[in-house]
Amino acid sequence: MHGPHPSPARFSAPGPLRGTTGVPGDKSISHRSLMLSALAIGESRVEGLLEGEDVLATAAAMRAMGATIERGADDAWRIHGVGVGGLLQPQGALDMGNSGTSTRLLMGLVASHAITATFTGDASLSKRPMGRVIEPLGLMGAEISASPGGRLPLMVRGLCPAVPIDYRLPVASAQVKSAILLAGLNTPGITRVVEPIATRDHSERMLRGFGAELTVEEDGAGARLISIRGEADLRPQHIVVPGDPSSAAFPVVAALLVPGSEVTVTNVGLNPTRAALFDVLRMMGGDIVFANQREVGGEPVADIVVRHSVLKGIETPVETVASMVDEYPILFVAAALAEGRTVARGLEELRVKESDRIAVMAEGLRAIGARVEELEDGLIIDGTGGDKLPGGATIAARLDHRIAMSFAVAGLVSSAPVTIDDMGPVATSFPGFTGLMTALGAEVA
Repeated sequence: MHGPHPSPARFSAPGPLRGTTGVPGDKSISHRSLMLSALAIGESRVEGLLEGEDVLATAAAMRAMGATIERGADDAWRIHGVGVGGLLQPQGALDMGNSGTSTRLLMGLVASHAITATFTGDASLSKRPMGRVIEPLGLMGAEISASPGGRLPLMVRGLCPAVPIDYRLPVASAQVKSAILLAGLNTPGITRVVEPIATRDHSERMLRGFGAELTVEEDGAGARLISIRGEADLRPQHIVVPGDPSSAAFPVVAALLVPGSEVTVTNVGLNPTRAALFDVLRMMGGDIVFANQREVGGEPVADIVVRHSVLKGIETPVETVASMVDEYPILFVAAALAEGRTVARGLEELRVKESDRIAVMAEGLRAIGARVEELEDGLIIDGTGGDKLPGGATIAARLDHRIAMSFAVAGLVSSAPVTIDDMGPVATSFPGFTGLMTALGAEVA
């Protein structure tokens, strides 16, 4: 985990950004590939795994519950699974670091096994509520004792056999959906989840790929009914993880905003439940082209070619929130440079991320001279029309990797450099971010 000593950095751009780059493997797919490989019988191989702290926390937890997970000299990971139902009692607490995804999905796995696991995390993760996962897993028979407010540390005592449930998600959440489906893997009968709005579907795609019996039906109103048959036998797989669209968002927006820039980001996953940011940036007038489109391991992939563009403010479509929820901080930076007003609403979820991302972005953008009005569920931003922001401030990133990277990009389009108080948390999702931006032409002090 990132250390106790902050690592500040100051970002600016002396000229255009140019070049071709890749981004780390998709975080959502990396987590799930480790978990499902650990539940298959035999050896799975994963290439392109994101080797950030969050994913390594998942690997450590699966090792603690009996899987053999090794990184080869060829950078590929090999996982020997224990089979569905075969998870072992971990000897110590499972340290989730900063990873909400690891925590919620692993709570689901443990819930239907006859084991007890204690989950701990860092200061930021320990503030995040887990009640949304606790409720359905409790209905399946797991006993969960959490700290006040449904927070970490918490203990899950699984039940085997667990009870299959039909559960309608009160709020669209891919993590809660995935936790229930993973619990359903070792639960007799059919477990069903109804999601009112489609969220990222990596769990469904990958569960099918590993051989689980899973169906998805849509009703006329846009809701999805996902059913999984339990006591599944998973087959080992060879997985190639595409580049993370959430990570690609930062060099893409930087290239749109810095005059004269042209950047290609290769091998980016463009799963439609994840990639709405690129659609929204195109709606704002962004010159973004998907080249070399192909399918890898059931996921659509392309190279993204981006050229500097003068963006126009828009009202962001509420229906895209679920498929770009993590990208709003960097979208707010783009909006601050656009012509006219951008209104983004329906973002209550951002208040319970690694930080309160609405409040922290509003405060930071104001500090560097942007015109921002904070709403209960979003922001209104009046852009500069392409002119640089004044900049010059030090931003408190609040241990939030996406806040830190968003203001790093803001520094590239500010008259005076922008300092981020701590870039350490970026290692959770995008190790190598600073080096990548430097290689494209950013200046980092």
